[in-house]
Amino acid sequence: MKQWLADRHFRSLLKNSGYLTAAKAVAGLASLATLAFAGRGLGLEQFGLLILIVSYAQAASGVSRFQSWQLIIRYGGGPLAKGDAQPLKDATGFAFALDVWSGLAGMLLAMGLLPLIGGWFGIPDSDIDLALAYCLIIPFLAAATPVGILRVLDRFDLLSIQSSIYPILRAILIGIAWWQGWGLAGMLLIWFATELFGQLLPWWWGWRELKRKELHRGIRPTLRPTTLARAWNFALNVNVTISLKAAWGPVARLIVGGLLGPASAALYRVAASIADSAQKPADLFAKAFYPEVVRMDLKSARPWLLLMRGVLVALAVGVLAFGLLAMAGEPIIRLAFGEEFVGAFPPLLVMAGVPLLILISFPLPPTLYALDKPSAPLIARAVGVAVFLALVAPLSAAYDLVGAAAAYLLGNVIMVAIMIVQTWREYRRIKPRGALGRARS
Repeated sequence: MKQWLADRHFRSLLKNSGYLTAAKAVAGLASLATLAFAGRGLGLEQFGLLILIVSYAQAASGVSRFQSWQLIIRYGGGPLAKGDAQPLKDATGFAFALDVWSGLAGMLLAMGLLPLIGGWFGIPDSDIDLALAYCLIIPFLAAATPVGILRVLDRFDLLSIQSSIYPILRAILIGIAWWQGWGLAGMLLIWFATELFGQLLPWWWGWRELKRKELHRGIRPTLRPTTLARAWNFALNVNVTISLKAAWGPVARLIVGGLLGPASAALYRVAASIADSAQKPADLFAKAFYPEVVRMDLKSARPWLLLMRGVLVALAVGVLAFGLLAMAGEPIIRLAFGEEFVGAFPPLLVMAGVPLLILISFPLPPTLYALDKPSAPLIARAVGVAVFLALVAPLSAAYDLVGAAAAYLLGNVIMVAIMIVQTWREYRRIKPRGALGRARS
């Protein structure tokens, strides 16, 4: 371990993921409290409707929005480390234009389709107006450009503050709404306002950091990034990959709501929320790992050694998380949500395997992106999502919520297996200088 800590990239990975992990732990507890207050205040059916309306907007954002922060790191991180700021400015201008136009397009499309397809997902006609109003948040969801700026400038501390402050605020306000007996509309308004606040914070901080480092001049929004090689190809591959990822989050909840009803969507959301809380460290490790790996020479053994060390740390976290979910899941549900929601525990037991899978595979997508192989994670996720979508209806019909959870688990197993094969193939192709076992930190 002493040798590991001598590696500055490994230390940076631990430091930055530590910032984010601490913040996400707080945010996870706040989110759980939010769901508990909302569930107790609205009851199973109305809580299910709230989840379906929020999930619809999240799904529309996930499908339409570009993960433009990846562009900023991919094209700006390496050159900036060498003293060249222009690629960062060009990537920021491209990312900003993508955020604005895709956000507006996603909102208009979601609002246009909602009256036609809302019933498919269990949203009744009487609540369509509420859902339409909530769709106004879509352009503000996933503030990707400022997130990319803050990550490239190593301001993970600000990101950790942002990711914890608005879930805490939401939990407090939803708790007040439960106490005062507010209904679905009041809680949706709180969800909207706190989401807006949380998404605007990174924009302010990102611009402030650019000005502080005198990097703000010369940033021009454009959809024609002529100075960034294959930027559109990279952006489209990442966008489709993340859009497919949405099928396992909000879209999955919409599918469950359409197949089994709002009450089942509520139980699925509770189970997925608790399972996702155990999966958060993987997302945080990946976000901290990506800026490190793009600064390294992938033809040397050092980034691959960092990958293996990160996997071993994540594996230890994953085994612990799996055990905690299996032992404490039912008491947590009963204590937080009440007896009415205990039906979420059986699907949670099945979903508990997913955090372990995602944790041990967290370095794979960033490594493939750094290798300029953006289509590789896309292929893996496309196959995994196809498996999920093919299995969710028949398994749900046969085994109810446990079947939906099993489809989710099997889709993730296939996705991770494909990415392992892809990464191993790239490693064999590159043949990094020096064996991993002999690489010096």
